[in-house]
Amino acid sequence: MALLVMVRHGQSIWNLENRFTGWTDVPLTEKGRAEARACGELIYCVPFAVAFTSKLTRAQDTLRLILEAADQPDVPVIEDQALNERHYGELQGLNKAETAAKYGEETVRQWRRSLEGRPPGGESLKDTALRSLRYFYEKIVPELEAGKNVLVSAHGNTIRAILMELDHLSPEQVEKVEIEYCVPVAFEHQADGTFSQVLMPRCDIIRPPQPPARSIARL
Repeated sequence: MALLVMVRHGQSIWNLENRFTGWTDVPLTEKGRAEARACGELIYCVPFAVAFTSKLTRAQDTLRLILEAADQPDVPVIEDQALNERHYGELQGLNKAETAAKYGEETVRQWRRSLEGRPPGGESLKDTALRSLRYFYEKIVPELEAGKNVLVSAHGNTIRAILMELDHLSPEQVEKVEIEYCVPVAFEHQADGTFSQVLMPRCDIIRPPQPPARSIARL
């Protein structure tokens, strides 16, 4: 039995500005970096054998900060475009509230939340699921089958797509799924190949306190 832990990246500059980000490569805010470090403190007691992330900086930096905070900086990391955020096409860079005012709130809601809604020039959640789940089963599941704990640092919609598969969610249910910044979502991979969602252990509770810094008196 192995553990799969998935984490959405921390807050990015465009998240803060309420913009559609998609494949645009924008950095984390300082709050996002702090969220990643806090996540590492939460999950440090899970020994990871391998980690996966997208080709986008915000997910890569989140993963690095998590592993550093978890005292596991040497975990091998595999990057792949298949784990990139959903491509938002012509909406990328636009303010979400202004876009809703232009196209109508219900249209934008369908583009953002439904399974098959596709923004102009972009991907639907179904499109995102096809690429991310293919990669999940081809590259990530074999590591779990080998008994390795796996950490995935990715994006709201790629994680939503994988959750839809593992939790057997209907299209109506997946519309309501929210993936929070740097909140770990964990599944146990069973010997029969099935997945069971589990609560993460609160590693920050059991972690021994760090000794206070020693002062060196001048002689």
